[in-house]
Amino acid sequence: MSALTLVIGNWNYSSWSLRPWIALRMSGLAFEVERIPLYQADSKARLLAHSDAGRVPVLEHGDVTVWESLAICEYLAELAPRARLWPDDTATRARARSVATEMHGGFPALRQALQMNFRARAKRTPALSDAVRAEIARIESLWSDCRRRAGDSGPFLFGRFTIADAMYAPVVSRFRTYGVALAGAAQSYADAIWALPAMQEWGEHAAREVERMPDTDRLLDPAA
Repeated sequence: MSALTLVIGNWNYSSWSLRPWIALRMSGLAFEVERIPLYQADSKARLLAHSDAGRVPVLEHGDVTVWESLAICEYLAELAPRARLWPDDTATRARARSVATEMHGGFPALRQALQMNFRARAKRTPALSDAVRAEIARIESLWSDCRRRAGDSGPFLFGRFTIADAMYAPVVSRFRTYGVALAGAAQSYADAIWALPAMQEWGEHAAREVERMPDTDRLLDPAA
């Protein structure tokens, strides 16, 4: 098999990069990482060298180039069928795809208000608009419903880890960064994602980065 290379942005700030990276880790496939720090003078030119979209993430696999996080995850599911990155059952798999796609295309207020800053912790939970609170409530309800359906088959949304979990991993980090309180099953799910060795490994990379984005760090204590 040709080598796999995942082109990512900053470990600390790039939520879109985290999604396929953690899916790759959970797939068991060997891969290399090329990191392109974002918001630098040469960032766009370097990104365009990998994809005409000029964004991260990008997966390079021989002559194949895949961009967009969910498309990359789908490609990985085909490359590593034994990893079972989607549920086996047709109906459950359809539900998992719906859950993943809702994250991919939704929650704009939350994304804007609670930007990912993996290594930091808020000095206080920021004031949240009604739109953000509504999106948090939707995520909490979605997680709780998935966990109820999964029962004791495993700690993730559909029991074992799937692409749906990869799509929500950055949200788990956001809630932790900004001190967003969750209840019951939703908090237990967030704890299970945070405890993954792959999430901890990502955090170790984020902690070593030197880039800082003042707008994203303004409410946070990077040393926490």
